[in-house]
Amino acid sequence: MKAIIYQKYGSPDVLELQEVAKSTPHENQLLIKVQAASINAGDWRMMRADPFLIRLGGGFLRPKDSRLGSDVAGRVEAVGANVKQFQPGDEVFGCAHGSFAEYVLARETKLALKPANVTFEVAAAIPVAALTALQGLRDAGEIQPGQQVLIQGASGGVGTFAVQLAKHFGAEVTAVCSTRNLDMVRSLGADQVIDYTKEDFTRNPQRYDLMLAVNGYHALAAYKRALKPQGIYVCAGGTMPQFFQAILLGSLMSKSGGQKMGSMGMAKVIQEDLVYLGELLQTGQISPVIDRSYPLSETAEAFRYVEDKHAQGKVVITI
Repeated sequence: MKAIIYQKYGSPDVLELQEVAKSTPHENQLLIKVQAASINAGDWRMMRADPFLIRLGGGFLRPKDSRLGSDVAGRVEAVGANVKQFQPGDEVFGCAHGSFAEYVLARETKLALKPANVTFEVAAAIPVAALTALQGLRDAGEIQPGQQVLIQGASGGVGTFAVQLAKHFGAEVTAVCSTRNLDMVRSLGADQVIDYTKEDFTRNPQRYDLMLAVNGYHALAAYKRALKPQGIYVCAGGTMPQFFQAILLGSLMSKSGGQKMGSMGMAKVIQEDLVYLGELLQTGQISPVIDRSYPLSETAEAFRYVEDKHAQGKVVITI
């Protein structure tokens, strides 16, 4: 089978399409014939070893695991002896390491049945980004109907889902993005949009119950100033300084007053959440924004586009 392999860290030039052996599923695994996958920030961070700390677990001089990709949608080809929920022929979506390939192994607890009324490309755009948005808003953010919610970085993969999910939960949503993305974000249901190239929301008089910073770049003190007295700030991405600030300083800043500030960490691949997202997808309550699709042979070019062009929503790899 063909798969995308990288033997060293670096730019998308390190990605190669190679012929590799097709794996056999173990007792609790499924073999999936991949129809589509999608690129997440974590993929290009692993490719570049950015931040440098990735090398501590992923291989100091070169990657320990040469495969990339996590989002997947496809058909079950074979199942291990202990797999109970799926059978060959089932159409599924979820997470599987090494999904930029013609076949990939996955655990059944990290998959859900694909809604019959959506394409594989649409389903492949869901998992990591939508899980991050869901868990950031619902779990870390404790979102409630009627709240004033701000999504910073509303035009990316996570942000586009966050806008839709916040509206689904009954919030009034303010979305922050660049000029070229204003109309697209409005079309997702945002009640207000702020062009960050012209306006700094942290200096406005408006205060928010919940702020989800997907691409944050302000100091924590600025976010704190824009929160209501009992408001919650959740860092769900952005620059590494922003991320580490939220982890290291968030708890300290939360000790005074009623505000909560911190990072949600990495999204967890929970099967019940995948099923829930699949139901919302099936009923049209959420839908991914897909900027472009590339064939597997052009995965390196897809990574270049993601890094250079700041894609709207998701970029999908089709197999």
